[in-house]
Amino acid sequence: MKIRMLIATADDNYAEHLSNQISIRYADVIEATVCTTEESLLQLPQGAGFDVALIDGPMMQNIDTGMIQLPLLLWSETEECTGVLSENVKIRKHQRISATVAEVLEHCAKLKAAESGADTEKARITAIWSPAGGVGKTTVALAIAAKKASEGKEALYISLEPFSSTEAYFGHSGKSISTVFEMLENRKGNVGALIRGIREYDRATGIAYLCRPDNYDDVNILSADEVRSLIDACACVAQELVIDMSCVCDMRTRVIFELADNILIVTDPAATTAIKLALFETQHDTYTQISEKITVVANKGAAADKQSENPVVSLPYIQSNDAVYIYKTLANYEL
Repeated sequence: MKIRMLIATADDNYAEHLSNQISIRYADVIEATVCTTEESLLQLPQGAGFDVALIDGPMMQNIDTGMIQLPLLLWSETEECTGVLSENVKIRKHQRISATVAEVLEHCAKLKAAESGADTEKARITAIWSPAGGVGKTTVALAIAAKKASEGKEALYISLEPFSSTEAYFGHSGKSISTVFEMLENRKGNVGALIRGIREYDRATGIAYLCRPDNYDDVNILSADEVRSLIDACACVAQELVIDMSCVCDMRTRVIFELADNILIVTDPAATTAIKLALFETQHDTYTQISEKITVVANKGAAADKQSENPVVSLPYIQSNDAVYIYKTLANYEL
């Protein structure tokens, strides 16, 4: 179900620009109605209801907010907010449209109950894991996401590593995934709507992603149930969900393995990696439960293990200090 938004401002140019961007970039999330005069507000159908409204100061003082679940003040820093206006939640007008929409949907998601996912087609989930660090999990994960995006699919990449390297690939220009963790912890609101609002897009590849956590503990304290809820919500807002995992194998890891359609275990030429993988295969009960989902990715020029019971994909060793170049190059290979 789309969020019904009212845009009420006398600034015709701003209203047109905002509504056009919403129709282009957020049509699957928001259904916008624009009013640029008080007369047009009065002409709205009797009983018209909106989930959220962006209203400028002059109109806010005259509008009947009874038909709006969440009225937000569209505020310019040059304007004074006094009296009744000062009591409203403010959304800054002069900022990126994506930031405006993210703020609006974050506020709205806290009020809206989670919707039933019975009729929602969920994403195919690919989990990228390794028992060893430094093998190139992130570059493989992003290569898969880029490949899926190039095929015209809505590909969402999330990193659940406590020390996320997302910023090295995309920068840090949006809302942190920590806002999602907070909603999961409070068990109130629509997590899927929040994810739709704060996800960012990489223009070069089309990958959708969630920005890194605010701090290490935000990922570290997630419960297994919260991870399950997070993955379920992410799977409802994309066609392909790619999960970049940490190297541990705890209850949270097992939940992701359970939910995943495909599990890529990444290795490299290091002897320590081979030893750790062998221990996982022979001594950990999780391996037998997920073996049918596993594809081994021999990364960095590692030799394929011909004795492996699982399918093996071999990737070349790309010598470059440019992490973005590496994953874009790997996206050209069959994964």
